[in-house]
Amino acid sequence: MTDNTQHQQAATPELPTQYVPADVEGKLYERWVERGYFEADEHSEKPPYTIVIPPPNVTGSLHLGHAFEHTLIDALTRRKRMQGYETLWQPGMDHAGIATQNVVERELAKEGKSRHDLGREAFIERVWQWKNESGGQISGQMRRLGDGVAWSRERFTMDEGLSRAVQTVFKKMYEDELIYRAERIINWCPRCLTAISDIEVEYSDDDGELVSMKYGEGEESLVVATTRAETMLGDTAVAVHPDDERYRHLVGKRIKLPLTDRTIPVVADTHVDPEFGTGAVKVTPAHDPNDFEIGRRHDLPSLTVMDERAVITVPGPFEGLDRLEARSAIVAALRAEGRIVAEKRPYVHSVGHCSRCKTTVEPRLSMQWWVKVGPLAQAAGDAVRDGQVKIHPQEMEKRYFDWVDDLRDWCISRQLWWGHRIPIWYGPDGEIVCVGPDEEPPSGEGWHQETDVLDTWFSSGLWPFSTLGWPEQTDSLAKFYPNSVLVTGYDILFFWVARMMMFGLYAMDGTPPFHTIALHGMVRDQFGKKMSKSFGNAVNPLDWMDAYGSDALRFTLARGANPGVDVPIGEDWVQGSRNFANKIWNATRFALMNGATVEGELPAAEEQSATDRWILSRLNTVVAEVDAYYEDYQFAKVSDALFHFAWDEVFDWYVELSKTTFMGGGRPAEVSARVLGEVLDTTLRLLHPVMPFVTETLWTTLTGQESLVIADWPAMRGFRDKAAEAEIEQVQQVITEVRRFRSDQGLQPGQKVPARLTLEGTAFAPHEAAIRQLLRLTPEGDAFQATASLPVSGATVALDLSGTIDVEAERKRLTKDLGNAEKEKAAAEAKLGNEAFLAKAPDKVVDKIRGRLTKAEADIERITAQLAGLPTG
Repeated sequence: MTDNTQHQQAATPELPTQYVPADVEGKLYERWVERGYFEADEHSEKPPYTIVIPPPNVTGSLHLGHAFEHTLIDALTRRKRMQGYETLWQPGMDHAGIATQNVVERELAKEGKSRHDLGREAFIERVWQWKNESGGQISGQMRRLGDGVAWSRERFTMDEGLSRAVQTVFKKMYEDELIYRAERIINWCPRCLTAISDIEVEYSDDDGELVSMKYGEGEESLVVATTRAETMLGDTAVAVHPDDERYRHLVGKRIKLPLTDRTIPVVADTHVDPEFGTGAVKVTPAHDPNDFEIGRRHDLPSLTVMDERAVITVPGPFEGLDRLEARSAIVAALRAEGRIVAEKRPYVHSVGHCSRCKTTVEPRLSMQWWVKVGPLAQAAGDAVRDGQVKIHPQEMEKRYFDWVDDLRDWCISRQLWWGHRIPIWYGPDGEIVCVGPDEEPPSGEGWHQETDVLDTWFSSGLWPFSTLGWPEQTDSLAKFYPNSVLVTGYDILFFWVARMMMFGLYAMDGTPPFHTIALHGMVRDQFGKKMSKSFGNAVNPLDWMDAYGSDALRFTLARGANPGVDVPIGEDWVQGSRNFANKIWNATRFALMNGATVEGELPAAEEQSATDRWILSRLNTVVAEVDAYYEDYQFAKVSDALFHFAWDEVFDWYVELSKTTFMGGGRPAEVSARVLGEVLDTTLRLLHPVMPFVTETLWTTLTGQESLVIADWPAMRGFRDKAAEAEIEQVQQVITEVRRFRSDQGLQPGQKVPARLTLEGTAFAPHEAAIRQLLRLTPEGDAFQATASLPVSGATVALDLSGTIDVEAERKRLTKDLGNAEKEKAAAEAKLGNEAFLAKAPDKVVDKIRGRLTKAEADIERITAQLAGLPTG
């Protein structure tokens, strides 16, 4: 080793022998925040790049879905920041109306109290107290993950500025007649005691019962079927199809409704499917959305038979019973009267449940506030159709259009106390006044405000512009709206994305809230099963970050992120990513110990070895690939390309091939040290968006510069050396084939073998020392016997295996293996040649036998080559 190299070693900053994430991550993140790297300047002349965080619920904590989504957003924003954009990742949280109210009500229940004991104002104060003390733990977990958000801009959907935005939009829409109040059928949760929107209903196939009941008497009777017998108390008609001959004589007549003293009409309506069941359906306008529409068409009364807790309110023997108790009691009463024609149990059917508490939803007629979505949804669909907004992957467009093109009016009122209270005041004489944020509400005797609050999705739908100060025309709004891209799961394409599109186009003069919608899939376990506490496969990402480091978790999640596709993840995969982080660490330590540097210009190509030119050529190709994959949101391909380049090409090939150069010292070592520094510098920059902590530590040590967060993103230099790539590919082939031969012969990896290398032409000559070192091949010596010869890719490697293996024992073993393989081949060929067998055997069996034949042929070829390579004589 030269004096110069020794000097470089002495001056090189040292890294610990092992990478311990816990010693690095917390300190690094706080340093990034303190230095303001993640903040965004609305007065900057840099081009903007904006992403809003899908606001997590204030009640929540970081789960793997959050970690996955945040990893992707952080990778995009870190790269854009390095590319010179004024980058804003907007953080914040959602007040999560129902979920938060439920949490605080449970806390009150422990004290033996309800919200009604406190009253509305005191209860809301209690919720704010809970939010300030216990809510938002996810912020700390985001720091653990490395989220590069602009913390100074953090917003909350109930803060003063966002409340102002909500009131402004509500008043504008009310005056434009896009918000109205009407009595309609809504989804009602008897547990949460509030209306919920269609998208907050989760459907599952549940066991129930299908009961067929006879209404009327004699020839003036018909049979209807239902899974909700308790609703028959609210029936106000029976409907049949106008063209159904079976019931034409009954249309317009009245029949007796069992268990009541009422008669109800038989009406003809085209909604009825005459082929389904008996072709007659009971009509309960107050408890079914389809029946409600039939009722409106035929001017039928709507009778509500249950209260808000789904308890029967109809006077009589069933009053006071819960809906399920009433169901059994009514069926029993009908059975006693001989009215039950058929009963089917269990009857599996689709049942809606509240997404918050899983209680079965009850359709219920109720006076609520609604958004007329027709013109808003039309605009949201057109913005994608005309190319203003791109959906990625493109095949998700159909799901988007299927939703927005068939969107029903949106029920926005919730019977809660926690949330944005609807800014409507009612007067003593039926007056209705909508009050904006700068207006005084009407006062005086008889005036009162609407008690309902707005659906949480109403305020979160304003998120892309309300977080930037709207309705004020702020500098932030001018700089960072519209957002560059929205990264979110395909599961809330309807919940959140469509609402943001409608509100953004409406409130921002036709400007959509983002240019691109990048949809990702759901995180699942390693077997592709949904993660759930009930399944016992839910994972706390903090546990994996504690065990393997945040970079390992991030890299694992990114490596599984194909656009719009679900992401399986298992702990062993995170362990593999931890091993990758350790590999990067150890390789950089080796590089530093051997003088790797970024100082000065790269040596001229004529000074570089073929190995140097090869790795620089490959580096430029990878830079171009990574850029293309990022622009297409192909995070998995980004990660895979960098993994294989770093591990396989840089660490396993370039570093190994260069070891003899470093050992030799002098100018060649200096040149390779500079090349290695360049390669590591660029590779660490490329890896940084996905693995920020380990790359920051290594890069600042290697370069002595301030931070990778604000470093430049690598640029493709257009350099490509195909000759060097072909040359090193030949060297790799020689080394790979000889390694395979050594393994086949049972030689230990470190076992040295005398060898003679015949290198045709000049391509291999500079690499002989590296080839010998990597293959543990010693010089041939005077007693050399060429007992095996391998012609590989323009070179011949003759090996002396005498004394290294028991040749006769090995020949005997291989001969036995060859005989077994030949028997397997013969048996497979016999079966595949039997026409009678092929005619009867299932395709899977035939395919299996073909596979056995292919394997046997490959084994014969391999074993024959091994036998040929054994020493003779």
